[in-house]
Amino acid sequence: MAAMTLASCGINSVPTAEEDAKAKWADVQAQYQRRSNLIGNLVATVKGAAKQEQDTLVRVTEARAKATSVQVSAEDLSDPAKVAQFQAAQGALSQSLGRLLANVEAYPDLKSNQNFLELQSQLEGTENRIAVAIRDYNGSVQAYNTRIRTFPDAIGAKLIHGAKPMTPYQATTPGAEEAPKVDFGG
Repeated sequence: MAAMTLASCGINSVPTAEEDAKAKWADVQAQYQRRSNLIGNLVATVKGAAKQEQDTLVRVTEARAKATSVQVSAEDLSDPAKVAQFQAAQGALSQSLGRLLANVEAYPDLKSNQNFLELQSQLEGTENRIAVAIRDYNGSVQAYNTRIRTFPDAIGAKLIHGAKPMTPYQATTPGAEEAPKVDFGG
């Protein structure tokens, strides 16, 4: 009976925890994609109103292109280098976006543009969604990593599933754990 109990350790719980973490990672990616889509519209709106900010707009556009080119699949979640590369690209985009939004302060017409205000609001909401998705992903990774390292599930995790720890998402730039401030005074 004890052999039967040990044999079933982690058979279902390990893959269930792994799939939960992968689903949470998909949520993180979806929120970053949402942000990327909004940034395109934001850049176009700013471009029309703030011709002097071309250099900043180019940096944001380049950072957006790099951030969307770095992809991490669910299978890559146990590779800290791939996750770090994704985090770094997203952090660079956050910094460029922060510079763009800070520079917009000099343009009162833009700050009252309804399209810009709507994009600003959507972007702020998306940054909050990103923070929640990352928190949920990290919680799921912690549960999975704990499950594959603790008895009795560690037995099945190692022998049956060949489970490897997943990499949590970590802030890679100062202040990256906080959504950028996008309040333009209004």
